[in-house]
Amino acid sequence: MSSETLSPRPSELSQAEFVEHYGDIYEHSPWVAELAWQRGLGPEQDSPQGLAEAMGRVLREAEPERQLEVIRAHPDLAGEAAIAGELTDDSTREQAGAGLDQCTPEEMARFERLNGAYKERFGFPFVMAVKGSDRHAILAAFETRLENDPAEERRTAIEQINRIAAFRLADRAR
Repeated sequence: MSSETLSPRPSELSQAEFVEHYGDIYEHSPWVAELAWQRGLGPEQDSPQGLAEAMGRVLREAEPERQLEVIRAHPDLAGEAAIAGELTDDSTREQAGAGLDQCTPEEMARFERLNGAYKERFGFPFVMAVKGSDRHAILAAFETRLENDPAEERRTAIEQINRIAAFRLADRAR
């Protein structure tokens, strides 16, 4: 486990304080933080890794419809919300870090086409933890994941969302 500690320490916060500090880790879904706090937080959840595991477990164990709500709360990669400047601060940084703000017109058209095909096939946006990736790898992942069956892709999206949350928590410990 990481020796880094989150500040404020999650295990020392009231539910309201915890949700205020960590409720935005999951895109527009503070209920994940609420349930993690209700299940109990100890010193092992004061590290980014420990808290990511606790919050990730909440999402993995949630009812399918709640999971879909979280998946659907995510913006399209290089989509209209990004172009219009309507992303959360975290999403804006993550997409820019992967170079999605530097797409050529041809790449933007490809993202639009793939976002549409993906949503038509699965009923939710393509979600990928893009930190450490680039637009070429993201486009390749789009192509590969379009071949998944819907149940497998929902599980993959949840795994990716939990990776995003872990990255966000690690960034807050720095």
